[in-house]
Amino acid sequence: MIWFYWLSGGTVALLWTFTVVQAALNHHRMADLTQAEWLPPADAKFPSLTIVAPALNEETAVEGALRSLLQLDYPDYQIVAVDDRSTDSTGAIMDRLAAEPASSGKLRVLHVRDLPPGWLGKTHAMWLGAQQRSIPGEPPFGALGPNAQSEWILFTDADCVFRPDALRRALYYADVSRTRGQALDHLVVFPTALTETWGERMMTSFPQVTANLAVRHWKVRDPEAKDFIGVGAFNLIRRSAYDAIGTYEQLRLAVVDDMQLGEAVKKAGLRQDVVYAPHLVSLRWAVGAMGVVRNLEKNLFAFFRFRMSLVLGATAALFILCIAPYLGILIAPGWTKAGFAVAVAMIATLHAMTARVSLISPIYFATFPFGALLLVLATWRSAFVALRNGGITWRGTRYSLEELRKGS
Repeated sequence: MIWFYWLSGGTVALLWTFTVVQAALNHHRMADLTQAEWLPPADAKFPSLTIVAPALNEETAVEGALRSLLQLDYPDYQIVAVDDRSTDSTGAIMDRLAAEPASSGKLRVLHVRDLPPGWLGKTHAMWLGAQQRSIPGEPPFGALGPNAQSEWILFTDADCVFRPDALRRALYYADVSRTRGQALDHLVVFPTALTETWGERMMTSFPQVTANLAVRHWKVRDPEAKDFIGVGAFNLIRRSAYDAIGTYEQLRLAVVDDMQLGEAVKKAGLRQDVVYAPHLVSLRWAVGAMGVVRNLEKNLFAFFRFRMSLVLGATAALFILCIAPYLGILIAPGWTKAGFAVAVAMIATLHAMTARVSLISPIYFATFPFGALLLVLATWRSAFVALRNGGITWRGTRYSLEELRKGS
């Protein structure tokens, strides 16, 4: 039995050590948009931009989010807020803000009353928002004139708060600065998660650390690498690239729409990148640990393409890599604990490395196995509910597993 502890401890130690070394050697290659080099000069010229913010029952967060967008110091943009069949006061708040003089005609509100067949509500709302053109008699998209569409689109969520200089920095990096000799087609900015409880910090830090196992973020910009990224809080895409991938019409039933947008961009051979930007875009994702779990639970089975084989593989990997090292320290005899201890030390190191941008204390490496356990339980519950019901109910509409598997 001793050989089992040596082999399993050595394996997890090796995997985590390799992950840490890779991250240590490469994370510095990712830009931080809050740095002075990404503050555009006063004479910089900027492309036109449409910001699409879909919302369903977001009455507690939507006003703060939209006001932050209205206060951007970007010179040439329009906000399209889409009320996706809300049953609370979300639509009324949007209309009130659009009527205020402070909106200066920048905010346009669309109300979706009925969802067309074959669409998820959110993907339909984003598609509808991105289709908007400048209207004669209303402020146009800069120099493009009436009936024109913007050069760039930002897809964001209706609970995200933006710093005034967020879009100037992002577009300067993506387009104006011609980064690394070639402009980008798709830029993702990691948002800052605002957390108020230890449970929120535990469940927020967990995916930020484990993401290093699955995606080499510094490789996202490499057209030869398979790594891709998408984040619902900040998917900035050039309109020509958005059209080239077939718009959200090709992702009508994509539950994990942000990641699938990023995947489509990468598969099309377009230029993609991801950057850090602490507090440039912020949101409180959920209230409490179980609030985070419930938010994840909605998408987890979809994240695994509604395939039980992937769920089985992923949960086994989570147990081996994220729970077993801590168990090994407790139950392995004598020096066979060493491999497990090295693995836990590497997990703690990754927490320290990500703390610079997550703003969550590295001490949360101690809660890591509990975060893994909750994620495993949420994954299985997500799969069980979908399989039991033969599908999922998303924003009030039921979809069969068959059509969702085709869409993913």
